[in-house]
Formats: sequence, C-alpha cells, structure tokens
Amino acid sequence: MTVHEAMATRVERGELPGIVTLVARGEHVRVDAIGTTAFGGDVPMRRDTVFRIASLTKPVLAAVTMMLVEDGLLELAEPVHRLLPELAGQRVLARIDGPLDDTVAAHRPVTVEDLLTFRLGFGQIVEPTFDPPWPIVERAAALGLVLGPPDPRTVHDPDEWIRRFGTLPLMRQPGEQWQYNAGSLVLGVLVARAAGKPLGDVLRARLFDPLGMRDTGFWLPADRARELPAHYMTDPETQRLVEHTDTGPEVWSSPPVFPSGAGGLVSTVDEFHTFARLLLDRGVHDGTRLLSERSVELMSTNQLTPEQVKTAGMLLGGAGWGFGMAVTVATDDTSAPGRYGWSGGYGTSWFNDPHEGLTGIAFTQVSDFLWTGALEEFQQLSYAEERR
Repeated sequence: MTVHEAMATRVERGELPGIVTLVARGEHVRVDAIGTTAFGGDVPMRRDTVFRIASLTKPVLAAVTMMLVEDGLLELAEPVHRLLPELAGQRVLARIDGPLDDTVAAHRPVTVEDLLTFRLGFGQIVEPTFDPPWPIVERAAALGLVLGPPDPRTVHDPDEWIRRFGTLPLMRQPGEQWQYNAGSLVLGVLVARAAGKPLGDVLRARLFDPLGMRDTGFWLPADRARELPAHYMTDPETQRLVEHTDTGPEVWSSPPVFPSGAGGLVSTVDEFHTFARLLLDRGVHDGTRLLSERSVELMSTNQLTPEQVKTAGMLLGGAGWGFGMAVTVATDDTSAPGRYGWSGGYGTSWFNDPHEGLTGIAFTQVSDFLWTGALEEFQQLSYAEERR
C-alpha cells in the first residue's frame, strides 16, 4: 500500500476531511493533497494550504536560538535570569503536589540549555493524569499562563507573562527531569529579549526570509486566515469527532499578544520542508550556511539520561529529546536510532532520518491523527515507498 492509498482510505472512512503529505529523499519530493479542509466542505486541500502547526513551532524556535548562540547573544550554559531577571531567585517545591509556600532553594540557576532540553524544572504534568488539581497547576491556570493546550490564548504580553511565571516556584530542581512545553514558552521570551525585537520579527529575519517561508508566521492576512482548515478532535464523552472553534480565522488574522514559541506558528508542507531540509543538510540552504553543523548536531542528538527518557512517559514514548524535538534512541518498527522530529497537537507531524536522507511531513487538522495509528502508518509507508 502507498502513502496515498492509506491516507485516502482514512479520508473515505471519515477519519479526516483531508490531509497534505510530503515525502522527500534528496531532490525527489512527492506531495499529495487529499480531501477537503472541512467535513462536508467543498474547499479542496491544496499543496499550499496553510495549517496551524502547533508544537512544530518548537524545533523552529530551537534553531533560531542556536543562531543567537552562534552570534554570541546567548550562551547555552548561562543562567536565563541575565535577560529574564523576573526568574531570579525562583525556589523549588518541596513536593510537586504540595503547598506553594513549602519550597527549597534551587541547586543551581536555570540555563538556556535547560529551556531547550525541557529540563528547567517546570512543565506539563502527564502522570498520574494530565494537569492534576495540584496547587501549582491551579495557580498557573489562575494566572492565565496557558501552559498546556495553546487555545484559548493567554491575554498577557511577554513581559507580563514572564513576570507572572516568575511568581511561581519551580516544580522540580533544574536539570532533574524532562517536562513538556513550558521551556519553549519561556525560551520565546528570552530569544526576543536577546535579539531586542519581537519574537515574530526575530524568526522572520533569521529564518523565514532566508528560507523563503513567506506563509509561515504567527498570523496571516485575513484572506489567508479564512482558508485555514477546520480543527477537529474526538469528544471523550461522545466518542465523536467535534469541531473546535476557539482557533478560528479571526484568531489568526492579526498578530498575537503573546507569540508562542511552543505552538504559535502556521505553515505549509513545502515551507516546513525547507526548514526540515536545512537540518538534513547540516545547516546549509542553497549553498549558504545559516546554522553550524555543531548546532544541528546538538539539536538532533538526544540530551536526556536513560532515567529521564523513562520518566518522560507517554509523551516521548521511549524516545529522547534534543533541542526542541524528539530523537529516537532505539530501533523501532520504522527505523534505526537517530530519527528526529516532532508533532503538533492539531494533527501535524514531521520527521527527518539523517541515515536515509528521508523527510516525511503530514499535515491535517484532526488531532486524532496523532494517536489512532494513522501517523505510524504514514511513517512506515514513507520508508517503504522510498525503499522500493
């Protein structure tokens, strides 16, 4: 079975209204647009359809962070409170589920590298359940920080957001454990301060313009925003796919108050492929070096200990973490160790396999795509097609 046949079957079964896939090896690039942008809709998926890429924002931010490191504006080992004084003196909860005033001193400051590897000591809690009703979780929610799912968005600008975040104790000691998402939110504020301009302008100048990524950004012109596919996810009570309207075109047709480095970008498969190709080509685009080989190596190499991989739980599923993205550390049903990439919660996913020179990208806006087996099928068939 081919990627097209498998994904078209899922569209015909009503799992997805539509999907755009890209599989590339070297100069051989195959793009396939199937179905429509909404159930019951008549707007076809196209090669240039723009998608909310959610957490695929994270590796993009990591790459730009490494550009600033190469320029000497940041250092991986430096405490983040040099540029984020709001975080100076943060203490650590004595017990993650305990009262907020029961804290101990941090063993060391949080560093830039801690943000990139998600070991700053703060992030989403996934076990025993997502965001349990513990004091730290409830306080973060009350502050309007939006530390998990990106919508509805936070109403706070970056300065106010980081001030509020700095009033919280850390959940764990810096460097101790991998926890999801918050690292990229803090990193986005840090990168903007290091560069002296808004995060969207930094990404545009350092990455999007050099790569020709014109449709990639934190917002779209109103006419393009209206073309965004509808977002669906299964309601756990009814077990039916339901459209989610809190991330509609009106949300994306103007610059956000808080540009989220964790999940705030939109892009197309071809434009994201340009970014993926930059990493696969070890930092070179069209003969011009934009990122050093060393930076790409750090991004795409597991930085976690075996115990940290284990305690990361279902989010990493046994994979490791580099800078802003997952890295496989064992042979699986798809490939040998070293495949890297990530997925976005609206139903977007990407991987690079540097051993095979292979890139796979699948963009839809049905969150269930990530956990119904469809993503794994896409990955496995991407390898199978290119090995024929």
